[in-house]
Amino acid sequence: MGRYKQLEEIIKLMNETKRIRNTSIIAHVDHGKTTLSDSLLAAAGIISEQTAGQKLFLDSWELEQKRQMTVFASNISLTHNFKGEDYLINLIDTPGHIDFSGAVTRSLRAADGALVVVDAVEGPMTQTETVLMQALRERVKPLLFINKVDRLIKEIKLTPDEMQNKFAKIIVRINTLIQRYAPPEHKKDWQVRIEDGRVAFGSALHKWGFNFPYMKAKGVTFKDVIEAYTGEPEDVGKKVDALSKKVPLWEPILDMFCGHLPNPLEAQPYRQSQIWPGDLKSPVGEAMAKVDPNGPLLMCITTVEVDPHSGVVAIGRVFSGTVEKGKIVRLITGRQSGIIQQVYMSMAADRVIVDRIPAGNIAAVSGLSSIRVGETLAEEGIETQPFEALKYVSEPVVTVAVEPEDIKDLPLFDKVMHKLTLEDPNLHFTMNQESGEYLLSGMGELHLEVTAYRMQEAGLKARLSKPIVIYRETISRNYQGSPVLGKSPNKHNKLWVTVEKLSDEVIDALKEGKISEMQKRDERQNMLRNLGWATEDARNVIAIEGTNILVNRIKGKQYVEEIIDHVKSGFREAVHQSVLAKEPAYGLKVNLEDIVVHEDPVHRGPAQILPMTWRPIWGCFLLCNPQLLEPILSFECKVPNDFVSSVITIVQKRRGKLLDMINEEDMMIIKAEIPVAESFGLADELRSSTQGRAFWATQFSRWSPVPESLQMEVIRQIRTRRGMSPTPPRPDEFLEEE
Repeated sequence: MGRYKQLEEIIKLMNETKRIRNTSIIAHVDHGKTTLSDSLLAAAGIISEQTAGQKLFLDSWELEQKRQMTVFASNISLTHNFKGEDYLINLIDTPGHIDFSGAVTRSLRAADGALVVVDAVEGPMTQTETVLMQALRERVKPLLFINKVDRLIKEIKLTPDEMQNKFAKIIVRINTLIQRYAPPEHKKDWQVRIEDGRVAFGSALHKWGFNFPYMKAKGVTFKDVIEAYTGEPEDVGKKVDALSKKVPLWEPILDMFCGHLPNPLEAQPYRQSQIWPGDLKSPVGEAMAKVDPNGPLLMCITTVEVDPHSGVVAIGRVFSGTVEKGKIVRLITGRQSGIIQQVYMSMAADRVIVDRIPAGNIAAVSGLSSIRVGETLAEEGIETQPFEALKYVSEPVVTVAVEPEDIKDLPLFDKVMHKLTLEDPNLHFTMNQESGEYLLSGMGELHLEVTAYRMQEAGLKARLSKPIVIYRETISRNYQGSPVLGKSPNKHNKLWVTVEKLSDEVIDALKEGKISEMQKRDERQNMLRNLGWATEDARNVIAIEGTNILVNRIKGKQYVEEIIDHVKSGFREAVHQSVLAKEPAYGLKVNLEDIVVHEDPVHRGPAQILPMTWRPIWGCFLLCNPQLLEPILSFECKVPNDFVSSVITIVQKRRGKLLDMINEEDMMIIKAEIPVAESFGLADELRSSTQGRAFWATQFSRWSPVPESLQMEVIRQIRTRRGMSPTPPRPDEFLEEE
């Protein structure tokens, strides 16, 4: 650990809460986050100044270095002297590709501030907007760094005035997003402004940069920058090198962190109500607001790593109390207890063992093998609410069937898949009961490609099928008739149900976690009433599965309480794999209207109650004009005017829909939507048809009905792949006579 010269200083500053800054670097892919991080690490003496910009130190995994693309979020701590005082900066470098946006969501829970990096030529792209929206929803204060300014001079040859116009457009766009997504009390004061030093300009690759106060202090102007890039290549190299020594990039960036980002004492009180639903006046609530290192321990886990030597290592933000070796803790969501075996500082690929880490810092702990991302770690004996669930902007929409090449590798296969899904909660791994296939779902093609590489790295030879798209099943109208009857196989129990379609507002609230099974009944009732539900239905929600809700309208019947858990399980089965093609149901409200339960417990076990529940739900579902929904990607492409027609042709032949075309000087921004099913191979086709001059991004947008002309064919393909009969069942196969 010799490279970490500041260790003693870092450990000392961990106790100086006012001088701690927890910050994340966020951006669109290839806009220069990790290259910028190198300059900051060089300033701390962690890497040499000569290799900064090329080393990409925080991309510590071999594949990240090969592809020059961040896949995992990476933590590191460093110190900086600002106005005569030392500060501790806990820095998290995050991925920029949409397929790894889950890592951004997790990292932002641990941060109080974020530096948004934007390429000066490309400007804010789709993923820039996505990551900034994620930051603001977590109440994380943004700063702005406009990177690759050298490209404006060398490639586009702009004058100082034209450069300032370009910068103004970028700043206006970022401030528009802040105005849209920031919490109401910060919509104005979080706007980034050049004059107060919250916007920096520079080149991470060439290691120079400045903000307005720094320009004045150093006597540098944009004319000096243009001059540095003018002349013979040999002279330019020397002049740029001199510029990086006069205005080294790390200095204004670290000054911005210290001068403009909040410390935990300032940030936690306004972040607390957004990320933790507990009582603010409880001992835990008060300790969080004060960032009290002597209060009850409360830590939110944002990353889990499986280490061959240390076992499961959990990294997260300590919001209250202190993590210490030997402390007995409780996993609130997992409902288990354990002992912290070791405490670490996370330093990129390394971990440094320390005795304790107090509130306001980012810590790593080992010894808790069953811990998961998003878990709330609390001191044993303390009653508290878990942190709000992490809200991901995308969801797994591409699936592959995966199996070991050699059946003897099944134990290794199980071990590797457990490790991968533990470390990356955006990977979903399931077994298809009908076909016996193992299915692995990810955010996109690249996500699954990287996962396949990780399997190979772990010594597992596995076969992966071609990508399969995940669909959803819903209804196009509410059920109109009298309640549908379901009988238990022994005919001694009866259940009547109806099915309705949830409104888009309720579905959005479910996705955002504003309505959940975990929340208090009164709180959920008020939320649903505000969204137009009748009071009785809002009060009697008894189960939520994905975007589907179960409502109990049954009154005054015997033995209901004794079998209601089986009914909930039957509901979960029915919506987890719906009836059209065994895809998950989407946006259903299932109402239990009436019930008859046999008095003898022998006749009302789960084998009787589960089929009695899912059969009428499916029958009712099939009577409501069911539809298959497909995932749709939003697509944004910035391309020179000469290649616009090529991009439009690609979009249209892939069942895409053009939404907007914005002219920006000699470039055109094309906004469209493309079904995921038609998106495979899009990158190669765009590159070849635009001579590699298109900048584009896709991200999950919404679920949309499969066109009627294609629906039956898609259902047939899914059912055949799963080993079922090609035609979905008819409603009468599930309907019972009185």
